Amino acid sequence: MLIPILAAVLPALVLMFYVYHRDFNPEPVRLVVKGFGFGALATMVSSLISGPLMAMGYFTLEPEGFWDCIRVSFFGAAIPEECAKLLMLWLLLRNCAEFDERYDGIVYAVAVGLGFATLENIEYVLAAGADWFSVSVSRALFAVPGHFAFAVVMGYYYSLYHFYGESAPKGTKAKIILYPILLHGVYDSIVFVSNLGAGWSGILTLVLIYFCYRLFKASRERIRLASTDEDLRARIMRDSAPMDDAPDEQ
Repeated sequence: MLIPILAAVLPALVLMFYVYHRDFNPEPVRLVVKGFGFGALATMVSSLISGPLMAMGYFTLEPEGFWDCIRVSFFGAAIPEECAKLLMLWLLLRNCAEFDERYDGIVYAVAVGLGFATLENIEYVLAAGADWFSVSVSRALFAVPGHFAFAVVMGYYYSLYHFYGESAPKGTKAKIILYPILLHGVYDSIVFVSNLGAGWSGILTLVLIYFCYRLFKASRERIRLASTDEDLRARIMRDSAPMDDAPDEQ
């Protein structure tokens, strides 16, 4: 029991470590852990959104065709899950004095996203029984990095709007939720459609691998942009600070 749980948790910890140690001024560990907890709570909040959507007929848990797969991907997963994560991110940061640099938004969004992914991962791995190893490897390669990438995008635009407001690039506020939903929906659509039959499976597995590669590459670029911006701000502040140790003028 312990080993499957560790296998489910480890991928998220590795990605969190990667993001956290790119921070020029690391965030308090207690807040990162709190973000993980909020992410786990988001799994419950998302079910409060997806449940009514399913009751209203927006999707079915047993998709039988292409459009059923699209509907369950967006209405059953992407929309409720990303909305729940954004709500938890807002609750985490609304009165957070430590949220004072652009990169911080990515750190906290990733904490929330990986907290969500971790609890979801544990559920899938434990439910797999004897097949826990193959399930944990598959989710470590695709599902967890997917949640990581959606969170990086959300955190990037969340910070951009938080610090620049209406002077941020046009559409920034909408992109906070729109882009993660689109990316998540496309990801899940590929997964669900590939399960429709053997003909779809082989081709779409390659498409999924390429899609995940592009997701991670785009995520790294946003991490680089935000961390570079933070590093530049820190250098400017350091260079403009008075030099207390400078010799007095004679």
